[in-house]
Parts: sequence; C-alpha cells; structure tokens
Amino acid sequence: MTPRRMVVIAGLAVALSAVAAWAASGTLKPWTGGATPPLALRDLDGREHNLADYKGKVVILNFWATWCDPCREEMPAMQRLQDKLAGRPFVILAVDYGEGAPRVKEFLSKVPVRFTMLLDRDTTAATAWKVKVLPTSLVIDPQQKVRFVAVGDIGWDTPPVENEIMKLLPKP
Repeated sequence: MTPRRMVVIAGLAVALSAVAAWAASGTLKPWTGGATPPLALRDLDGREHNLADYKGKVVILNFWATWCDPCREEMPAMQRLQDKLAGRPFVILAVDYGEGAPRVKEFLSKVPVRFTMLLDRDTTAATAWKVKVLPTSLVIDPQQKVRFVAVGDIGWDTPPVENEIMKLLPKP
C-alpha cells in the first residue's frame, strides 16, 4: 500500500468514525431506501455468500471495519443476540469495509464473534447498499425486504431491538 493511499484511508477512517459517532441513534429506523440490492461476497475462507441464499431467515447485514470504534463496540451485543436466537431462522452477516482477510482474522482473535464475516474489498457492496457511515446495519425480513436501518452502533441485545427482530421471525 502506498503512503498516499494509507493517508487517504486514515483520513477516511477518522471522518467516518466521527460521523458515525455523531449519527448514532441507538434505534432501528424504518428503511426508506427502496428495493433490496443484491449481495454476493466472499467470506474469510473464500466461500461466496449470496443474500438470496438466506431467504426465509431474518438477516442483519452489518457494514463495519476494524478501525471503526463504534463498529467494534457493537460486535459483542450482536453476538449475544445471535446466541439468544440460536436455532431460529436468523443470521448476522458482517460486511467488512475495504479490508483484507488477514486484518479481519486478527480482529477476530481479539473479539471472538462467531457470525459470518464477508469481505467488501473494493467497497462496491457498501455503495450499492447506500452505506455512508460505519457502522450501518440493515434488518432484512424472511422475504428479503429491508425493513430497518441502523446508522451508528446500537444495542442489539436490548429489549426494544430484540422485540423488533422477534416480530420479523417466521412463526414456528
């Protein structure tokens, strides 16, 4: 990586973190961004994941980066939510913004979350999903319609957020 690129990335990191802190609302808001974009990205082992493969499940699609403090801070709450909903049709897909597998694996050695990590190396997925601030998370219902967006970090394991997710789960 060239020094110029490193400076640009560092500047973007600072700006995005500042905007994320300012924009953090702590709540899910109804999605008004239109139709659900497609998503096809590779995980840390190189396996491709398509959003369409998760039809029938509630999906939290979380755009994040290892350098983003609010992103890192909300990861344990996301893991607790996933643990609470174990066995239910629910999945978390965390999309890393512009970094490589080695950096994400290093992060996971310190923050051991078990949900699926996807790589958006060139940030085209983030652009398609209209992500301007990290973290940004979208809640997708079992019919693959985006229902909620959260810009900034939120308490994924808090009762108000859990209740909204539970309402979307298919009835057993």
